[in-house]
Amino acid sequence: MAMAIAVISYQNFPLSNQTNTTVTIKLSGWAGNPIEQKLLKQLLQDFELEHPHIKVKYEVISDQYMDVLTTRLIGEAAPDVFYLESVEAPFLMSQNLLEPLNTYITPEFDLEDFEEGLLDNFKYKDNIYGLPKDYSTLALFYNQKAFAAAGLSSPPSNWDELRTYSKVLTGKLSKYGFGVTPQLSNQAYKITAFGGKVVDENGNAAFATPEALQGLQLVIDQYQKDGTSAQATDVGTNSGTEMFGQSRVAMVIDGNWAIPYLETTFPDLEFATAEVPTINDKKGTMVFTVAYVMNKQSQHKATAWELISYLTGKEGMAKWTGTGFALPTRTSVAAQLGYDQDPLRSPLVAGIDYGTTWQIGKYPATIANNFDNQFISALLGQQPLQSAMVRAENAANRQIRTRD
Repeated sequence: MAMAIAVISYQNFPLSNQTNTTVTIKLSGWAGNPIEQKLLKQLLQDFELEHPHIKVKYEVISDQYMDVLTTRLIGEAAPDVFYLESVEAPFLMSQNLLEPLNTYITPEFDLEDFEEGLLDNFKYKDNIYGLPKDYSTLALFYNQKAFAAAGLSSPPSNWDELRTYSKVLTGKLSKYGFGVTPQLSNQAYKITAFGGKVVDENGNAAFATPEALQGLQLVIDQYQKDGTSAQATDVGTNSGTEMFGQSRVAMVIDGNWAIPYLETTFPDLEFATAEVPTINDKKGTMVFTVAYVMNKQSQHKATAWELISYLTGKEGMAKWTGTGFALPTRTSVAAQLGYDQDPLRSPLVAGIDYGTTWQIGKYPATIANNFDNQFISALLGQQPLQSAMVRAENAANRQIRTRD
């Protein structure tokens, strides 16, 4: 799923004073892939047809959207409605910058239709600040031709098997058996597999514990000792999806967003998906989601809710997720679309029941950036894993203390 941030601001006067006046809504987000952009434009056109008093003007924040958005919120020049990733939600919710949606939600909106675990990402002190529009988990993607060439008939079920498969697959149709994405967003579930935490109850980085290191060591050993895994940069590509699509690796762990990309960009690629192999006899994956939220300073809150309720309502969500680009957060829409029976998407759908939520406290960039820099250094053998994680944890927590 592309995590685009959408921003909406309103011009002219409140709708209550405009019986015959069209209000122009500015919708802004970062540029996602063409499939996403086409879907969004179509959805907004449908919204305009059903709401003739509202026009939507789409604009793009091309870079550093959260920095831009935060600056606008503080400077009182912010939009009325915007997308918010779960990982960014704790900070904005704690700063009294978002409008609680509780009073806007009617019984007809059917709030209980949402996956509870996804909705919980946007709750703070008994208030609901966002409605999740879609989600993705991670699943194992594997090259069926490479598996056949290596004499493998089914995907690995646990991490030991994955490492064994990687050895068999390396040097066959693909240069490497497995593609690793070292960023924290793809590694957090390994930290929790042995009882570790990414952050503690106070929101401080906590990934240097023995339990956390045990999960991360699996990645280091496969890369350094086995020599059967590769990062995207090792094989001249930009992402795990791309190195898998180019058959540089035979397996990769990726999200739902990879499916339409692979099908359109690499139409001859024969691939399948499976649930992420278990670690320490535990199922694990990541859960990513994005919500629509409302600026607390909005002067057009009733109209803002019209848009939010349409986009996250049953009809709007069915349109948004109907092509399989994204997975629906409403259980009724999920049942209607039947992705739990889809061969490629069912492993992703299954992961919502046990995945690790991508939410790491009020200062996610501080924690993730320090982790990523040091973990990649350890992966490349520039320092021991424990030293790298202690250094990352200490640096992150020093920076957090200066902000609190």
